[in-house]
Amino acid sequence: MPVPPHDEAGHGPAIVFSHGTMMDRSMFGPQLATLSRSFRVIAFDHRARTAHWRGPYSLDDLARDCLALLDELGIERCVLGGMSMGGFMALRLALRHPERLNAMILIDSMASAPLSANEGFFHALKDSGPLSEAVAQRNADILFGVTTRSRRPELVEAWKTRWRDLTGASVYWETASWLSREDVSSRLSEISVPTLVIHGEEDTIIPIAAGQEMAEGVQNGHFFRVANAGHTSNLEDPDAVNAAISDFVESLAPR
Repeated sequence: MPVPPHDEAGHGPAIVFSHGTMMDRSMFGPQLATLSRSFRVIAFDHRARTAHWRGPYSLDDLARDCLALLDELGIERCVLGGMSMGGFMALRLALRHPERLNAMILIDSMASAPLSANEGFFHALKDSGPLSEAVAQRNADILFGVTTRSRRPELVEAWKTRWRDLTGASVYWETASWLSREDVSSRLSEISVPTLVIHGEEDTIIPIAAGQEMAEGVQNGHFFRVANAGHTSNLEDPDAVNAAISDFVESLAPR
């Protein structure tokens, strides 16, 4: 797998963002625009959003892709931020290669058991082409909170347009990387890097209790609740999330 496609802006301590299922690196546009005033900010695409989308591959493979990106960019240590699936990957990188991290940010993610209830839905996409309007709408209904769907329909419609350009097969292999993942909740206490857990109050995919569990389980955890936001809290309330991330990274002692 070649070095992942990525966007970069700013200078200073490196913050690297990893997206969730059916999303892409552009979901961190609000973070690049604001946080790059003080930090070096990078957002990259996982395999599913590239020409190398076909699996099988695992979360450990995605972690190796992330390490390859850090090596390519000359980043010895970074703050690694992962949203949903990106958080699943970040947790594994933190457990296997803590020496590459200054800190970790987990956005609407979880350490516990797989979301197996969705397995049948995703398996049906295995051999399909462009996603249907029904699949795009289903995704919008669960990824965005009720407040965002009501108040910011233009944001929701913009992402539905993106999703209709995806192939079902690429989404299938993307989800296959994590549907059978190991439950690492019992290993949270092994993670010593400072960890900021951000979670939307209206997240219906991953309950907010799962985020709180991670913040309490790691050795040095901090929890930030995002009001009126769902599973994509960094997109739905970027001002609040950017402020929380900025304060967190600025609080880190030099490492």
